[in-house]
Amino acid sequence: MIPATRLADHLEEGVIQIAPLAFMRGRTLDHAFVILDEAQNATLPQLKMFLTRMGRNAKFVITGDVTQVDLPDRQPSGLMPAVAMLRDVEGINVVELDEKDVIRHALVTKVLIAFRELEAKNPGKDPGKR
Repeated sequence: MIPATRLADHLEEGVIQIAPLAFMRGRTLDHAFVILDEAQNATLPQLKMFLTRMGRNAKFVITGDVTQVDLPDRQPSGLMPAVAMLRDVEGINVVELDEKDVIRHALVTKVLIAFRELEAKNPGKDPGKR
């Protein structure tokens, strides 16, 4: 974490920019380190649009948790198909984390395991819906 005043300076100077995914269209991001967070809530066309903004000397990082998709029921997440499609492309690395990588409260690991077991018993069904 950088101090708040330094962050404010970077934002004011344009060193750091925060932009909604929808505002990426038409941009080319040269000499940039770009993070797309919560990508489980992006569709496949949105991920394509984002990834094709990569310019010279750019690094892109995409993060997401495929177990926490907040898209409407009829709109599938594009993260899983994008990862499957791009996993073996040279220059792209995929890192998958699980409960062993949790650095939050120790109970979070137990919660994740319990949910995984419930979902394994009821594949494709949202346990919160009747």
